[in-house]
Amino acid sequence: MPQSMSQASLPVFEINLNALAAILDKAEAFAAAKKIDPAVLLRWRLAPDMFDFTRQIQVATDQARRGAARLAGAEAPKVEDNETTFAQLKERIAKTVAYLKTLDKQQIDASADREITFPLGPDKKGHMKGDDYLNHFVLPNFYFHATAAYAILRHCGVDIGKRDFLGAIPLRMT
Repeated sequence: MPQSMSQASLPVFEINLNALAAILDKAEAFAAAKKIDPAVLLRWRLAPDMFDFTRQIQVATDQARRGAARLAGAEAPKVEDNETTFAQLKERIAKTVAYLKTLDKQQIDASADREITFPLGPDKKGHMKGDDYLNHFVLPNFYFHATAAYAILRHCGVDIGKRDFLGAIPLRMT
């Protein structure tokens, strides 16, 4: 049986957002143990022209919230980008996960062939069929920013690995 749009999106977002929340805990503990001002980690970036750690988390949650909302034909709640602590970022992630659970899975499933319109900067709009929007825009952007957040912390020395990035995936071992 083919995977539905809701199956291809909602669990992916939830598992990966929860994994991001878990690495926030590890980053906070790392900062405390090393006596590093948490703001240093929150503002760290891998290159001068890339987003810092905080902005990577903000954009990952935006992609999940707004992308899933568009697929569901809903209006995503507006969120200010004003987080300055690990706790505030964890709260943002938790609110995003909670919001995703309110979306109508049937509406998301029905979006595969529906045209989705979305902003591309301040003065342009993109248009894609729902399945293309999810698979070629939302998920790649979501993973890009989640991966960048992970890479920033790893670069700073936070003891995280692949299992931390993958999160609580539904894995059966034999």
